Amino acid sequence: MTPATYLYVPGDRPERFAKAVASGAGAVILDLEDAVSVGAKAEARAAVVEHLGTPADGVEQWVRVNAGSLGSEDLDAIRGRPGLHGVFAPKATAASLAAFVDLPVCALVESAGAMLDLPGIVAHDAVVILAMGEVDLTADLGVVPSADERELWPFRMQVVAASVAGGKRPPIGPVHTAVRDLDGLREHTAGLRRAGFEARQAIHPDQVAVINDVMTPTAEEVDEAHAVLALLAAAGGGVCVDATGRMVDEAVLRRARRTLERVGP
Repeated sequence: MTPATYLYVPGDRPERFAKAVASGAGAVILDLEDAVSVGAKAEARAAVVEHLGTPADGVEQWVRVNAGSLGSEDLDAIRGRPGLHGVFAPKATAASLAAFVDLPVCALVESAGAMLDLPGIVAHDAVVILAMGEVDLTADLGVVPSADERELWPFRMQVVAASVAGGKRPPIGPVHTAVRDLDGLREHTAGLRRAGFEARQAIHPDQVAVINDVMTPTAEEVDEAHAVLALLAAAGGGVCVDATGRMVDEAVLRRARRTLERVGP
């Protein structure tokens, strides 16, 4: 099953690592960047390296590294650790991704330059998925979102389209900064899923259950996907009609396959 939730945990708080892994999130992001002060970078890196000595059963472990030379030191330290699944690359551009050649990469889209460079980012072989970094993106653009966030949706949809065009997984949605607003989180996450996102980032364990619930296909959706595939197999391919009279073609098939990929075998 692909992760529905990517939960951040500060790299300088090793006492929280096990709790994050046990939170129910499909993936944790051990953060060496924004969550760690400059003076604590080395200590955080050492703690993360030690933690990654052991894989986490059933949970992906990613590391958000720093940008620039500090990021190169992060990569050298974590590369080859058995518990490492991949790396979140901050302030991603096609040029900045040159250092990421032997690790699965989630490219964080958090600048105007990244938006203009999306074709180059998704063309990078190491990049497996994109994620929205909207706190930095809005600051870079000078955008102050309205309550309905209409200013952000054009950028989100560009990231969805670039992911599909580049053959990558559907992207990861942004964090919801109002940690206690779980009803708002649910409504907002449902909107992201309708728009083509498959997961979202979380900054508190309390957000995990809500995101998992919204982003994970329901039993009804899974049953419908299996029925679509069975119907087309029985029809010998091509176009057919289901029990409700809906035409089932390749577009419907793609949606069904994507649903089943989300839940795994």
